[in-house]
Amino acid sequence: MSIIIRTETPNDYVQVHNVNYVAFGNREDEARLVERIRESRYFVPQLSIVAEKSEEIVGHLLMSKAVIVEGNNQHEVIVLAPIAVKPDHQKQGIGKQLIFEGLKRCKEYKYYVVLLIGHPSYYPKFGFKPARQYGLDLKKFQVPDEVFMVCELKEDELSNIKGELKYPEAFFA
Repeated sequence: MSIIIRTETPNDYVQVHNVNYVAFGNREDEARLVERIRESRYFVPQLSIVAEKSEEIVGHLLMSKAVIVEGNNQHEVIVLAPIAVKPDHQKQGIGKQLIFEGLKRCKEYKYYVVLLIGHPSYYPKFGFKPARQYGLDLKKFQVPDEVFMVCELKEDELSNIKGELKYPEAFFA
């Protein structure tokens, strides 16, 4: 049975909640984060993407807007969080399909900088690199350099973007 990758609709919300709940060890944190982001001005509906198999949602990726701040300068960027795949569907390439689709859509919508906090051996295959080497910083979360990553989707897009990544308030409720 093939996987369909498509934009999330309001009819998917209950299943998406469940995917995030079970994928993160039966805890509500990420599922609630998705709900808060949906209600915020940082939500981009086309960047909330689901993987569907036999009419069941088995994976979800959410990318939303954030800003990089340096003094009085602000640059709109995208943050990837969360990505979830039901445990019984993991290790089948579903997460990879979701990420590739999300990055493709970011380019289409002219969002050329995507940041995340994630596993340093997984995300580099999608073009993510340690972000601090580009003059980007993250102060709200204390994480090692190798897990704070950036993907530049247009050549030289990062040449004029420096500063601190500010996640939206939805991430801290």
